[in-house]
Amino acid sequence: MARWIVGIDYKVLGRENLPPPNTGAIVLAKHQSAWETIYLMYGLGNPLCFVFKRELLWIPFFGWGIGLLRMVAINRKAGQDAYTQMENQARVRLNSGVWMILFPEGTRIPVGKKGNYKTGGTRLSVGLNAPIIPIAHNAGYCWPKHSWIKQPGTIVVSIGPAIYPNGRGMTAVHQEMETWIENEAARLPQAR
Repeated sequence: MARWIVGIDYKVLGRENLPPPNTGAIVLAKHQSAWETIYLMYGLGNPLCFVFKRELLWIPFFGWGIGLLRMVAINRKAGQDAYTQMENQARVRLNSGVWMILFPEGTRIPVGKKGNYKTGGTRLSVGLNAPIIPIAHNAGYCWPKHSWIKQPGTIVVSIGPAIYPNGRGMTAVHQEMETWIENEAARLPQAR
């Protein structure tokens, strides 16, 4: 609908970096708009599961709909308990070949800005020995946060090489992921 009504198209770089289907992985993506949330649901070609803040369930219709899906809703204020619940559910999903998707910045961040990267996705990767699929994009140019107005253009989604923990500590894995996403996001052109 966005393509036909507003003129928002997209292209994907690095599709060859995706692991084989039905192989458990953790997708960590830049979060600029609602567009990537929609795209990631079908664009990666593998069953997936979002990890999201429980408060989204309280949004009429939208929240009720996602409540019916097999997603992982966490109470971010629950601290270690929230992480333990997420890890237990992630283990089951990853073992069945489902990819977990998290937005490490936690909320939508305007184009050109960098949020505070949370470590939950990296902790899952290291704790469960699962690869990270880093994703950068420039969707915020066409579909900005808190804007009803959408702009036509071509969004570029860039999928980076898988990051494997390979026994490394969380800090090293997290830094590699964050650096790749931020460098790649800065490199992507303005969507036109």
